[in-house]
Amino acid sequence: MRGGESILRALTACGVDTCFTNPGTSEIYLVQAFDRVPTVRPILALFEGVATGAADGYGRMTKKPALVVLHLGPGLANGIANLHNARRARTPLLCVIGDHATYHKPYDSPLETDIDSLAKPVSNWFHRSLRTEDLVEDAMSAYNATLRAPGRVATLVVSADLTWTDHPGTTVPSIEHNPTQVKPAWEENALEETIKALRSGESCTLLLGGPALEEKGLLAASRIANSFKAKILCEMLPAKQQRGTGLPALERLAYLGELAMSQLDGTRHLILVGAKAPVSFFAYPDKPSYLVPEGCTVHTLATADEDPAGALEAISETLGLDPATATLQPPSNMDLPTGRLTPETVAQAIGALLPEGAIVSDEGNTSGIFVYQATAGAPRHDWLCLTGGAIGQGLPLATGASVACPDRKVLCLESDGSAMYTIQSLWTQAREGLDVVTVILNNRSYAILKFELARLGGGSPGPIANHLLELSPPDLDFVSIANGLGVEAGRATTAEEFVVQLKKAMAEQRPYLIDAILERS
Repeated sequence: MRGGESILRALTACGVDTCFTNPGTSEIYLVQAFDRVPTVRPILALFEGVATGAADGYGRMTKKPALVVLHLGPGLANGIANLHNARRARTPLLCVIGDHATYHKPYDSPLETDIDSLAKPVSNWFHRSLRTEDLVEDAMSAYNATLRAPGRVATLVVSADLTWTDHPGTTVPSIEHNPTQVKPAWEENALEETIKALRSGESCTLLLGGPALEEKGLLAASRIANSFKAKILCEMLPAKQQRGTGLPALERLAYLGELAMSQLDGTRHLILVGAKAPVSFFAYPDKPSYLVPEGCTVHTLATADEDPAGALEAISETLGLDPATATLQPPSNMDLPTGRLTPETVAQAIGALLPEGAIVSDEGNTSGIFVYQATAGAPRHDWLCLTGGAIGQGLPLATGASVACPDRKVLCLESDGSAMYTIQSLWTQAREGLDVVTVILNNRSYAILKFELARLGGGSPGPIANHLLELSPPDLDFVSIANGLGVEAGRATTAEEFVVQLKKAMAEQRPYLIDAILERS
């Protein structure tokens, strides 16, 4: 048994069953090992950012890591943006990076790169294997590192000669492991401090994030808020939120700092439950970066690394709150839209047609802002956000989520500019037969940058600057692009056409793309 096979066998024993990869020469012995370890499903991506983003989507839905195999420093560099997003999402993800053979590195061949300096900023755990006989233990350590609640990115660098060298012995020893995440308990004094704040009679806001956004956390938070007339907000970019009919509907913290400050205005006690204190996405002239109101006391009930949902339930039980007092979202029963195709009518159609158990990967950006509210009363679903702000996540995230949950419909809300970062995801979806519906919100511009230019006091862009903010000419033909990558697609220019396309896509169990040409505004 060679070293590459020993890595796969060790990870299989830990429970890893899926690998997203775009391999190269340094990983050939890992690739060859898939024939000998058929329990791991290898999935090819045509770009490393697709592999890392798909592993993020897989990890968010399963709460266990997928394996990502990348080629040297340049391959890692291509995948870094979505490793950044995964780290921000606290996703369990295990990244193995092939490196040059140890004796080859001193020759400074063309692909020689400082992998360590690239990988460490996007990894919660990093290690470089030094001997073939250590590979099993190193792989196990990497796997275990991913399971520190709620999840971690672990990176293991393996030189090529370690993978082709014979591993001592012919079998991997039996591996004892706990496949579930261990959640540290919250601090008892944090519980007491939170109850004291709630009982103070002053205005309180619960800011929920991370694992607090699953059902038991949502229900407990609603009971607490109703008992003390407190406000509940969801963090701006949650990694995963359970939503829909029968669950408490949350208002999400606004992207715009001014609006977020308005949402928090008057709050005297901000209680963080799996979330961080809110800050502005960017710096702006004469506007604050820290969005907590002046005079407001910040309390941390539980961090995302602890058990925020359990902490909320503990407060509810300590205070003897009636489970029936949670406010549950009724079905919305939205009408289908007609007329112009706008962000509002797109949202209305999705709110009316989203199926039970759907998974929404949201990178709709400016054109998708209405969909979140329109789906509050849709059938139960999961909502995945662009946690780290690095665009090009939506399509890969949807791909990985569909691999993780093949029996569920995945809807990807994708803006036109962001789509072009990782459009290769469509090929992987076609190859694997994934049930993903992609809606391209096509306004033919980087609308967010125009908006930000105005917010920064730059006014309207001049002709040269505007040329950098428009995505036409030429117009991006997403129907042709999708077809070329093996995915059936259709175009909609009116609300009625969009409804027809969305109904067709929802009725099928294969990848489908809708190019929604939005009216310019």
